[in-house]
Amino acid sequence: MPRSIPAVVAADVFTKTVQPVIPVGEDLVLRPWLRRDAPEVYTAFQDPAIQRWHTRTAESVDEAGEWIGAWARAWSAGVDANWAVADSRTGRIAGRVAISDMVLSHGLAMVSYWVTPAMRGRGIAPLALGALTEWAFTEAGFHRLELRHSIHNSQSCRVAVKSGFALEGISRSAAMHIDGWHDMHLHARVHGDQPAETLPIALVSRARHRAEP
Repeated sequence: MPRSIPAVVAADVFTKTVQPVIPVGEDLVLRPWLRRDAPEVYTAFQDPAIQRWHTRTAESVDEAGEWIGAWARAWSAGVDANWAVADSRTGRIAGRVAISDMVLSHGLAMVSYWVTPAMRGRGIAPLALGALTEWAFTEAGFHRLELRHSIHNSQSCRVAVKSGFALEGISRSAAMHIDGWHDMHLHARVHGDQPAETLPIALVSRARHRAEP
């Protein structure tokens, strides 16, 4: 049955194009993952903080390599889009950003990110997320991007708000972590929003207070 409304994001953006390299300032880029990145992915997933907030664990470098292969196939299929955040000179991995749960017909998707322990504290997460968001809105044509994190993950909450993802509410008992079910903050940006267009600061402050363990 034909749709009365055309798809907001064309599948060709992914299925018929090469995944782009996206500049992030002078020193970083978002680039497609390479097989040679597998040892760095494996090392990143040995970090307790990454393990705490993710449901997957990497048992070996080979398994990390399989993830990288799956990320490449997901782009070609128009399912997910995964980028390495890398030093533009050395190629060293600083983190990952991704677009997942894509509903191309409605221009909706979820964004996520992590930063390696050695590269934290440098503002990399909001920079990378900002570059990804700009590409998703202006190049791919998405209309709304959502971001979810545990209410106990106050660092991720700060990155979301700093990146212009307004805090819209709390989804109760919405994600299973290693220590059980967590309530999740729902943040979102809509195409046309400005970074300052977040919820009133009092509401954000209350949400952050609740997020502290």
